[in-house]
Amino acid sequence: MARSVTLRVVEGHARHYRHTWRGTSFSTLVTPVLFLSAMGLGLGSLVDAGRSAGLGGVDYLTWLAPGLLAGAAMQNGAGDGSFPVIAGIKWLKTYDAALNTPIRPADLALGNLTWATLRATAAAIVYVLVATAFGAMQLGRGLLAVVPAVATAAGFCAAISAVTARLQSDQGLAAVQRFLVVPLFLFAGTFFPVSQLPDHIAWVAWFVPLWHGVELARALALGTAPAGSWAVHVAVVVGFLVVGTLASIRSFDRRLHR
Repeated sequence: MARSVTLRVVEGHARHYRHTWRGTSFSTLVTPVLFLSAMGLGLGSLVDAGRSAGLGGVDYLTWLAPGLLAGAAMQNGAGDGSFPVIAGIKWLKTYDAALNTPIRPADLALGNLTWATLRATAAAIVYVLVATAFGAMQLGRGLLAVVPAVATAAGFCAAISAVTARLQSDQGLAAVQRFLVVPLFLFAGTFFPVSQLPDHIAWVAWFVPLWHGVELARALALGTAPAGSWAVHVAVVVGFLVVGTLASIRSFDRRLHR
């Protein structure tokens, strides 16, 4: 019964998406094209000219693409865990309306997370197709890399949903984007190996879930070993998702429970 109620929440998101899919589909396609063109081909030509030894013998575009896959997925997950959540709680009051049905706060949290995971999966597959067209990935390996990328996206969606559900206004979301999401996207191994950071900073990466997702995605896409243990990377990504999910359910229940 609880599972079917949660799926009703997912259905509600899907019905609403029928009216907004054109705008998001355009950005889903254009974003990887722009990033791979500017950073992979543009900046990549300069990096390849210097042939940085830290890229495992591949060109910069090939090395960059899996990191961007995980980083973009993280941003998608963070986005779905922020403004849509506070809109449902505070602005549109759709969550209040839903609670007048058999739907409970936990169903809203899990339904939003499930929908965000589906969206992240679709966006990641599109990204892999674009990267394949650029010659930056092999399609089969790229699809394998979708798994850790989507798991990372789901973890960030759940964790940020937990934070958002406790906010009284959207002002805190700007700080989350500015001081958490953007720095992680830039410095968690997406654009350059964290080993190139100063020694007193590089160790922080082991506590950053995005870096573990990037390492898994890159290793699967390139067919190489990640920096560090496979088991540690998987444990951090999965653990972050589980803890984030439990925290989001608790936050939704505290904010919306009647």
